[in-house]
Amino acid sequence: MPGRTLWTPRKRNRSRIMGTAALAVGASLVLAACGSTKDGATASGGGTGKVGVILPLLTSPFWQSYNDYIPRMAEMEDVDVLKTVNSNSDPSQQITDVNNQLNQGVKGLVVAPLDSAAIEAGLDQAERKGVPVVAVDVAPDQGKVAMVVRADNVAYGEKACEYLGQHVGSGKVVQIMGDLASVNGRDRSEAFRSCAKEKYPELKVLEIPAKWESDTAASKLDTLLNANPDIKGIYMQAGGVYLAPTLQTLKSKNLLKTTGQEGHIVIVSNDGIPQEYDAIRKGQIDATVSQPADAYAKYGMYYIKAAMEGRRSSRARRTTTPRSSGCPAASSRISYRRLWSPRRTWTTPSCGATRSDEQPTCPRGRNRQALRAHGRPRRRQAHRGAR
Repeated sequence: MPGRTLWTPRKRNRSRIMGTAALAVGASLVLAACGSTKDGATASGGGTGKVGVILPLLTSPFWQSYNDYIPRMAEMEDVDVLKTVNSNSDPSQQITDVNNQLNQGVKGLVVAPLDSAAIEAGLDQAERKGVPVVAVDVAPDQGKVAMVVRADNVAYGEKACEYLGQHVGSGKVVQIMGDLASVNGRDRSEAFRSCAKEKYPELKVLEIPAKWESDTAASKLDTLLNANPDIKGIYMQAGGVYLAPTLQTLKSKNLLKTTGQEGHIVIVSNDGIPQEYDAIRKGQIDATVSQPADAYAKYGMYYIKAAMEGRRSSRARRTTTPRSSGCPAASSRISYRRLWSPRRTWTTPSCGATRSDEQPTCPRGRNRQALRAHGRPRRRQAHRGAR
């Protein structure tokens, strides 16, 4: 899919400008209607009732941003939401959290699954109690949900691959992968791997399975660099957890060269968080592929309210896409809707920060014009941090 360059720092050195960019992925936000709860799922009072929101972790700036958006978006959508629950990166704890919320009598659940397979147990419990569930960010492998709100993670891997392919050309690159128990980790990893093989055969892809864990990423990157000091590029699948340990590891080995310096390692990240923008300004990394934390929160609230009221999505379109959008058991009849998809790639070099203490002056929200085209209100947005 085509992408869009979100902002480019204004620098005196023209070559520095060309080598430093923040990419907003052309990945559409995908809404997959993957079945519904049983007939008794509708809460009494026409969809009223408490809604529980379960987070996968709060150590990542992306999920911190999503957590901050929840009460605001709940208010906008008139949803009575409980205080969010943090599963602390533990899939077993997440199932316990689901059961605890159900025992508190919630009438709806919004869950960001840690493990695409393990979450089935929690979904089954919710179905038995007639409580609708909206999955955010990660699609479950099995189990019924009213809606899946997630981005096209295949496009994340492809855009990162294309950037490294264009700026590295040949040599060794490493992708620091997420948890392969998560469909997001699998989609990004396979997309990056396939893109490199098909489009950039001169790239040799090395891989680090890091499970969204910063310590694991740092340790395995250190080991890999000892054996491969000639690495030319790095793709971090989650800037929120991998950025700091990656930069620290490179610095400890005297391999952290800024853009334009001899020996600079081209680095592409995922998330679009402020820390990544700051690293881009400093020339430490080259690009980030943004993920919309605010849209996740907004549509999570919108669709859980609709599910509690017993409404079916009239905004989804029917497709027979062979690539599953998160409901393998019904992949031939998945409904989803692309909320935005930019048609071209373009840069905005006049739109950026001139000092390291400034925030980008471009709209940080990915494809804000496209959102307005769909009737979304103009509003000031905080950062839209991935994982």
